[in-house]
Amino acid sequence: MDWKPAPLDVSYPPDLVLTKNLDVDPDFANNFTRCARWCADGSSLLVHCENRAFQLFNLYCTQFSAHHKRTFSQSSAVVNFAWYPGASSSNAPAYCFVASVRDCPVKLLDASDGRLRASYPIVDHRERFIAPHSLAFNLIADKLYCGFEDAIEIFDIQQPGEGDRLPTTPSKKSKDGLKGIISSIAFSSSYDYYAIGSLTPSSQAMDNIALYSESNQAAIMPIGGAYSQSGLKFNPTRPHILYAAFRRHDAIYAWDLRSDTSIPVKVFRTSPDSCKTLTNQKIEFDIDCAGRWLSVGDQNGCISIFDLGDSDELDSEQSLAIALQNIGPKMTFNAHGGKFTRHSRSFFYVVGCVAFQPLHSNLLSASGSRHFDEGIGEGDSHSSDGDSTDQESDSGSQNMIAVSRRQPLPYVKDSSLKLWSFDPTQIVHHA
Repeated sequence: MDWKPAPLDVSYPPDLVLTKNLDVDPDFANNFTRCARWCADGSSLLVHCENRAFQLFNLYCTQFSAHHKRTFSQSSAVVNFAWYPGASSSNAPAYCFVASVRDCPVKLLDASDGRLRASYPIVDHRERFIAPHSLAFNLIADKLYCGFEDAIEIFDIQQPGEGDRLPTTPSKKSKDGLKGIISSIAFSSSYDYYAIGSLTPSSQAMDNIALYSESNQAAIMPIGGAYSQSGLKFNPTRPHILYAAFRRHDAIYAWDLRSDTSIPVKVFRTSPDSCKTLTNQKIEFDIDCAGRWLSVGDQNGCISIFDLGDSDELDSEQSLAIALQNIGPKMTFNAHGGKFTRHSRSFFYVVGCVAFQPLHSNLLSASGSRHFDEGIGEGDSHSSDGDSTDQESDSGSQNMIAVSRRQPLPYVKDSSLKLWSFDPTQIVHHA
């Protein structure tokens, strides 16, 4: 019997079947989720938190309940992480993940108890540890690729220690290759190549996305690019289609690697009337295992679902005309919307991460971001007598202006994990 992916019904808004908050940290009141990812079988959820820790949840889909299992605290800020391919709570040897922690080697941690299995150091010319911004395993899961400034470090998983460095640009002064921090690495599901992206915005002389060969460890061709690149994914069932998201940009671009890669074949835009001031926070998108649906959150607390279908199967002549069109979402629903207040300029919560649950018709969404007080006046109750001020006098006026040097403290409005069901066969009644 052939396996079939779980169906997703997007003709109606999904059912909210679970809401979960992070485990309370008494030493870090304003904790929130930066990123959350499923293991391979969808039985466990690993959450990257702002308080330099990971929180592991076990999910029971039959009852739609989640149990906080463990918290793995780290010595410094967490930069990124990635599950080991095939990780499952029922398979102890593969139940692990790699973590990039500032000023530390890359760690291979056991997901059952958090113990260190192996470490993979990346050292710069001043003998300091480098925390890579991107982590990815190859298709057979025997190599770990770590992206950082102007280079990729490749490690053999079975042999902890130093890896092989692959420069993405010949030199600091060279205009060739990819310059800047390698923010994303994505492997194609059936071919011998992978894509990398840089945070450095592209220009007429330089692209910020490139295709590399794993066997030759060399660049194959450059791929368009636009703003600071923040996320790459290949379509699971059509590995010649590459999707990319960019920082402070509300569109996702798709390229067909069989045709002209200087222009995208599709541009998926979340909202034509989105706010001009976009969040600086990284927003991650996801594609379901069938390669049919693409989901992404935004700064307005909404989630957009795009129907990929066969729309990317275009020839090179059509791609030039289609590239200039903005493709709207199949469905948009309010997932983490807040309430409007007169003193609050932003009353929606940023959906920083969405993730389709493997083997199930569910979508996870995670919200949370820093907010700062605005419009603090002279007589604000939060100011104290010890605050220092600068006084400026206008030459034509005797009025004095007091400017406070007190730095506003960030706070968190919403930090929740929500599970949405797209299962067409299950009806959930809400109280």
